[in-house]
Amino acid sequence: MSNESRWNYLMDMDGVLVREEHLVPGADAFVAELRDNGIGFMVLTNNSIYTPRDLRARLLRTGLDIPEESIWTSALATARFLEEQRPNGSAYVVGESGLTTALHNIGYVLTERDPDYVVLGETRTYSFEAITRAIRLVEGGARFIATNPDEKGPSREGSLPATGAVAALIERATGHAPYYVGKPNPLMMRSALRALGAHSESTLMIGDRMDTDVRSGLEAGLQTVLVLSGISGRETAERFPYRPTRIMGSVADLVGRTLDPFGGEEPGGTPG
Repeated sequence: MSNESRWNYLMDMDGVLVREEHLVPGADAFVAELRDNGIGFMVLTNNSIYTPRDLRARLLRTGLDIPEESIWTSALATARFLEEQRPNGSAYVVGESGLTTALHNIGYVLTERDPDYVVLGETRTYSFEAITRAIRLVEGGARFIATNPDEKGPSREGSLPATGAVAALIERATGHAPYYVGKPNPLMMRSALRALGAHSESTLMIGDRMDTDVRSGLEAGLQTVLVLSGISGRETAERFPYRPTRIMGSVADLVGRTLDPFGGEEPGGTPG
């Protein structure tokens, strides 16, 4: 079927397509319809631990078939940003393979000696030694970058400290605040748009969080849909000073409507 839609889609992963390693009902039909209609889309995540290949494998286990090239992480956005800012630079990295692979792929040298940047990402094994080295390198003049500001993440045992929390520790120790690349920085939306080859005026951002997904979509000039299958609820959404274009129960509500998500109405106005 030919693509008759003027829309492209950016969408968060956790809370939109999957939740706690389980498929959000209807997400498979939604993604299949996008692919059948030839509609451009990109799945976004602030998690910098995994490579797109890792995330594709994770999603396949839930029943979602997402190509690697349709997955955009805060690690990839950070690498794109550094490549534009300081090509062929060097970095000391606190993070996992998703971040180190992204930096290697842009030609960065990973080093502990006089790096251009300290780059902080997500890891399940933050070490005191690595954080101490990061502090000393920032004190020594390295520029401080963090992949995302999320302060905690989930696990089966409960909350885990995440990038934002560790970044706050380094900032407090050094007096230097990091530059966060991931959501809600609209830079991540814009880099995903470039990777997709799409324009903001014809792209819809779907997310489950007002403070990251909807905010970053709004600031990047996108139409936004808040789905209620994740973090933010309808009452929560009303507390924010900005509003999504629409509120929907889940991406299942878009099945059959991907070519025309607003049903012929001009986007904007009161969220429904």
